[in-house]
Order: sequence, then C-alpha cells, then structure tokens
Amino acid sequence: MADTVQSPFLPGTKIQFAIDSTSLGYLKTCPRLYEYIMIEGWSPKDDSVHLRFGIEYHKALEEYDAYKLKGSNHDDALAECIRLLLHRVRDWDVDTSHRPGNYKNPRSIVQLVIDYLDHYKDDPAVTVIREDGTPATELSFRFELDWGPQYNDIPTGDGSEQSMPVSQPYLLCGHLDRVVDFNGSIFVMDHKTTTSALSSYFMDQWSPSNQMTLYSIAAQVILKATIKGVIIDGAQVLIEKPNAFARGFTFRTPDQLTEWLADLRYWLTMAENYATMSYWPMNDTSCDKFGGCKFRNVCSKDPAVRERFLEADFVKLPEEERWNPLMTR
Repeated sequence: MADTVQSPFLPGTKIQFAIDSTSLGYLKTCPRLYEYIMIEGWSPKDDSVHLRFGIEYHKALEEYDAYKLKGSNHDDALAECIRLLLHRVRDWDVDTSHRPGNYKNPRSIVQLVIDYLDHYKDDPAVTVIREDGTPATELSFRFELDWGPQYNDIPTGDGSEQSMPVSQPYLLCGHLDRVVDFNGSIFVMDHKTTTSALSSYFMDQWSPSNQMTLYSIAAQVILKATIKGVIIDGAQVLIEKPNAFARGFTFRTPDQLTEWLADLRYWLTMAENYATMSYWPMNDTSCDKFGGCKFRNVCSKDPAVRERFLEADFVKLPEEERWNPLMTR
C-alpha cells in the first residue's frame, strides 16, 4: 500500500500552508485558476500527456548524469538511460493523430533524450558534489518560513466558523533537477521543453520568474552557498526536423531574493483572505496570457452553467491525485 501523503492544506480549511512554485504561480496568475486546480481538483484531460513527457525527460537525464558520475563514458551512460526509458514507456499509449500526442509520445521522448545528451556531450556545466559526497541532483526541498497563517475565524464547511490557533509555519517546497558549477559560479539547472521556437522571448520569460527565484532561494538553503541564478536548458520538440536546443541564464541578486520573500507574505495573506471568504475572484486580465488560460472557455460562460462546461472538458481528480507540494519524487 502506498504511503499516504499529508495534505498541503491546514485541516478543515482551504488555507494552503505547503507552497511550491506551481501552486503559487496559479494564485499569482488568477485566484479563480487556483481555486479550480488546487481547491476543486479540476484537470484538463490532456494534461497527463504533458506531465508524463516531462517526467520521463527529467528522469532520463537524471539517470544519465548518475551513470556519468559513477565513471561511465558518454556512450555507455546514454545506452543505459535509453534502455531504462524504453522499458518505462513501452506501454505508454498516446493518440499521435493530433496535439499534444503527435509531439509528445514514446518515440519523440526517446529521440529528444538522445539528441539532448549528444548535443551536450562535452558540457562545461559540472554537477556540484555536496559535503556528504552525494551529487546535487534531483533534490526535493522543504523548509519552513519564520511565519505562518494569521487567520482567526474561518469557515468549516458546515456553515459555521471556528477559531484555530496559529501553530503551523508556511513551508516552501519543490524539486531541483540539478545544481552545477559553470565556469566557477554555482547555478541551478532546469530543463524546459516546448514546441515553440527557442527565441529570446522564450528565455526572457524566466526573468523575473516565480519558479526560478524560488529555486535560487532553495539552492542557497540546501547547499549553504551563494547561487548565481538558474541555467535554463530549453529543448524544442519538433516532428520532422531535428530537435533544437538553447541555453539561457537568469540571474538573481540577494536583494531580489529578499524582495520576492517580502512579496510572498503579501500573496499568502491574500490567499488566506480568499479562503476565509470562501471566494476566489477571477483575474480577467490573465485570460489571454500564455496562449490563453485552459479554463478560459469555462470562465466566459454564465456562472450558472460553468459547472456543466467544467465536467465536459475537464476531469475532477480525487484528493490523492491532485497537485501536492508535499509529494516528493
């Protein structure tokens, strides 16, 4: 039987105390988006393809790096990680007749991993070795802030309210792919896949970036070292042409990290207010961002019929399958 993972919400409330960049990003983008995904558990039906593709890509690169650190040469490490990848995706059934399956499927993930590792065969970015001798790869993090929810009276779900003592600090959670030494400076390395061109627009989206700033803070906490920022290794998934790759850098100064933490207090206070009122307002200035919100068609409908459109285009995940920052890889 699988171990039960703790809920990221305070018991009996909709106040999330365990925060990661994904859930915080939903909140910052639109409280209604946050409600649909984090509170109610709605998920687009094709999200599983994107999630599986990303998981397999990161896992394969992790395994390659592990073999290299054990002394394997490039060809042997590549062959072994591809063998393991083929084993994992052998039963992955994807509809390849249209997006996203025509771009993201077992064949394309294998080719992408081979192309990426061949492209960076002589990569100058070297994995940092921690003080205990372990490589700084696949690092799940969870650390407390020195403050927590400041609520008093909150809805209990049965129409009443209750006062609860504040005893749980906020936790910042997440996962770092890899921390590297690049030309004498320490960076977090993060892998991003896209079907769009790896232009300056693609790289510019990571500065400023909620995710990359949190990663920089987390790496400093974990390694107790000065982190220069994050290296973005972008991979463009193509169907008929060779896959393309580009590397970018997004830097963070100590003052930028301090400012992000100060802003975080504001955002989490707002989330507490939404939870206390049990109302998550729509931010209609975000509906067209990033190619259009996945819930845009739902929110454009009259409130009385939105549930019907949610049920038509989305699935409501059970509690144990919803996004949970406390779930480690």
